[in-house]
Amino acid sequence: MRTIITFIIVFGILVIVHEFGHFFFAKRSGILVREFAIGMGPKIYGHQAKDGTTYTLRLLPIGGYVRMAGNGDDETEMAPGMPLSLLMDSDQVVKKINLSKKIQLTNAIPMELIRYDLDEALTITGYVNGDETQEVTYAVDHDASIIEADGTELRIAPRDVQFQSAKLWQRMLTNFAGPMNNFILAILLFIVLAFMQGGVTVTNTNQIGVVSPDGAAAAAGLQENDEILQVDGKSIQTWNDLTAIITENPDKPLDFEVERNGQVSTIEVTPKSVESNGEKIGQLGIQAPMKTGFFDKIIGGTQRAFSSSLEIFKALGSLFTGFSLDKLGGPVMMFQLSSEAANQGVMTVIGLMAILSMNLGIVNLLPIPALDGGKLVLNIFEGVRGKPLSQEKEGVLTLVGFGFLMLLMVLVTWNDIQRFFF
Repeated sequence: MRTIITFIIVFGILVIVHEFGHFFFAKRSGILVREFAIGMGPKIYGHQAKDGTTYTLRLLPIGGYVRMAGNGDDETEMAPGMPLSLLMDSDQVVKKINLSKKIQLTNAIPMELIRYDLDEALTITGYVNGDETQEVTYAVDHDASIIEADGTELRIAPRDVQFQSAKLWQRMLTNFAGPMNNFILAILLFIVLAFMQGGVTVTNTNQIGVVSPDGAAAAAGLQENDEILQVDGKSIQTWNDLTAIITENPDKPLDFEVERNGQVSTIEVTPKSVESNGEKIGQLGIQAPMKTGFFDKIIGGTQRAFSSSLEIFKALGSLFTGFSLDKLGGPVMMFQLSSEAANQGVMTVIGLMAILSMNLGIVNLLPIPALDGGKLVLNIFEGVRGKPLSQEKEGVLTLVGFGFLMLLMVLVTWNDIQRFFF
């Protein structure tokens, strides 16, 4: 249960933060956000705010989404012959269009739909009260609402508040805002982690920080602030140089050239053998020194976020030099990582969330149709060309990109299941 809760919290926060980026900048750009949903699946609760956005809580507690007017995935199902009802104001202008059988509006007029235009003309035409001898056309208010089949009430989306009506730079910023929010979240989480740890580990040093009293280093006589110059004749410049040699030599005596208070001496140290991920590695029981100042923690957390982004770019680059599904991970791997993090405590969960947030931001910027990066490529193409790609062509590209992503997700998920369960 703890694993499931951790997975829901981690995945939910990452997705909601991402979607809130799109939401915030869309609103600032004059784009109507018809729905901001927390969770997926059937609606549990919904409330339409004065600004036109309907905020919904949905049954499945995994992530969320935004529905921006005119952004391709925002269509409300309406077809000729559909029964519906209309709620008018005193001037006989439509204020609500009810498509739901679950909701009955007092004083609403029943209609069989013939056609409608909720983009430009703002009209709806049909047969009223079952009278098929005469078509009736009503004007629809610019800020009218549609009650969808599941009972969700949304604002209609006239052309002037649709995504494509915003300026190009506003649309680019709206598309970029989701990944940008993930980058900001990752930086903040790494900074929080630095404060929780009491400081930032210094890795560009060969100096020992804390020495565990019951470790192999203490038994051999190594002390805090000792500088390790060489190990078995190999020069030590950074903490990574030291840990690499130690982990590769479990239970093997090593000659450490140590500088202490200006004096250089040689100490024989035997790393203790411990098991990690099914392999035996060496361990000394020492930690790197830490910077504990307030600004050191902020700078260190930011640097760690930058370092994690470089590692992700390296991993993506390796896919082009030697593609393997084992280099990718889907929901199953994320669940597995959440399980391990939940067992190791809050700090590990925060660290995992920070890395995943950075990962989500970078992957979403890949130039693949259906991802934010693909949308930005189309925005750039529009800027160079002077006009946007036709909606039909953009729809085809998005469909192809979505199909590719779904196929990749299925393959990655099956591969993860094979790895973790078989």
